[in-house]
Amino acid sequence: MTHEICLNEYEIRAKKVQEMMKHQGVDGLLIASEVNLLYLTGKIFMGAVYIPSEGSIIKFIRRPLSLSSDASFGGYVIRKIEQIRELLAEQVASPERNAKIGLELGELPYSEITRQQNIFDSDDFIDATALMRQVRMVKTNNEIEEIKLIANIHVSLMQKIPAIYRKGMTDRDFQIEIEQEMRKMGSIGIFRSFGITMNIFMGSVLTGDNADAPSPYDFALGGAGVCALPIGANGSEIKKGQSVMIDMAGNFGSYITDITRTYSLGKLPQQAYELHELSRTMHREIMQKARPGVSCADIYNMSLERVEKAGAQDFFMGHTQRAQFVGHGFGLHINEMPVLTGRSKDILQPGMTIAYEPKFVIPGVGAVGVENSYLITDKGGELLTELNEEIIDIDK
Repeated sequence: MTHEICLNEYEIRAKKVQEMMKHQGVDGLLIASEVNLLYLTGKIFMGAVYIPSEGSIIKFIRRPLSLSSDASFGGYVIRKIEQIRELLAEQVASPERNAKIGLELGELPYSEITRQQNIFDSDDFIDATALMRQVRMVKTNNEIEEIKLIANIHVSLMQKIPAIYRKGMTDRDFQIEIEQEMRKMGSIGIFRSFGITMNIFMGSVLTGDNADAPSPYDFALGGAGVCALPIGANGSEIKKGQSVMIDMAGNFGSYITDITRTYSLGKLPQQAYELHELSRTMHREIMQKARPGVSCADIYNMSLERVEKAGAQDFFMGHTQRAQFVGHGFGLHINEMPVLTGRSKDILQPGMTIAYEPKFVIPGVGAVGVENSYLITDKGGELLTELNEEIIDIDK
């Protein structure tokens, strides 16, 4: 798999940003967060890029200095962020006084934002974090191709999971072995999440009642974890008659895909199979309706209606604590826009990538359900993660 994208790809991305800037009346953006630098340049570095409403982006590099001498990358070397002011003036690229400037207000520390504000002769600053998340909602053709490659690797990893289980394992033992296999298959070892109430971890292995343990993080399900990271596996023994839900990130490159599958140790109660089948049915019925022009709120409400019709609302998206969404966008972050929630104002567009995850939690048994990654097309959600969806007994 190649992670190199031709220079023209980044010109396409910059133009997408500039189109959004014009739509919102923004004169310039200063971008310094890792994920947005990666999106705009294909590199993570210490520094920033300035995007004018027209023309080419300008790169400012603090580390590594070798990037500035790379003919295919280029940019200005700076020791501190304040030097950007004089360099923009030298390039006749400084925005006019009181221009509308976008800074990453939702992602960078206050101290960094105040330093960035002093670069510009303006008091009119808007949130570039929100603007960039809107731009990144719809993927370019090259992004889609990379996501598909990563999805294929992710599927290959999930196919190996039944053979990884060993008798007597705890949920944490199981997760460690899965993570080791992921690393062997090329996982980069981090799981990028957006938001100050989200932490980086490799995903969840949830068994039994730990699947119902509330978490402070905004994931579909919780898990007690440990006090320093209260989510996911907590050392519970995997017992007969309980489910094991594996929700591990497909972090095999710059982009991240999302898959959840359910396993069991022996036979589960009939209710577990019925709710699991309901999740599978919802994928087939609702994601085929996920066409351009359909609102994300409609997808959420259709999901609730289907669950209520089956009388399963008490178990849907948690039992003790319920998530208020049924899916989310994914890309450079695992939790990109749009979010499939009743509050969403977003409308599906071709090129969006969506993880749909209708899940159920049964006290005393655990979590069941399926999560798949989809590409939104004119025909509906195109499945990117084709993989056995049945509950697999890992005791066999």
